[in-house]
Amino acid sequence: MLRTIFMIGLFAFLGLFALRLIFGVFGFLFAILGPLLKLAIWILVFGAIIYFAVRVFSPETARRWRSKWGSA
Repeated sequence: MLRTIFMIGLFAFLGLFALRLIFGVFGFLFAILGPLLKLAIWILVFGAIIYFAVRVFSPETARRWRSKWGSA
C-alpha cells in the first residue's frame, strides 16, 4: 500500500517535471514560431501579389513559371 502511494507520487512528480521541461525549454521555440509564421504569411502575400501582377502584364512569363515550379 505504501509502495503504491509512493509510486503514484513519483509518477506525478515526473509528470510535472516533464510538463515544466516541455513548456519551459520548448516554450522558447513556441515563442519563435509566432513571428516566423507571421513572416511566412507576409512573404506568401507579397509573392502572390507579384505573381498576379506578372500574370496580368506578362502571361507568357507566368505560364513559364507555372510549368517550371507548378505541379499542374
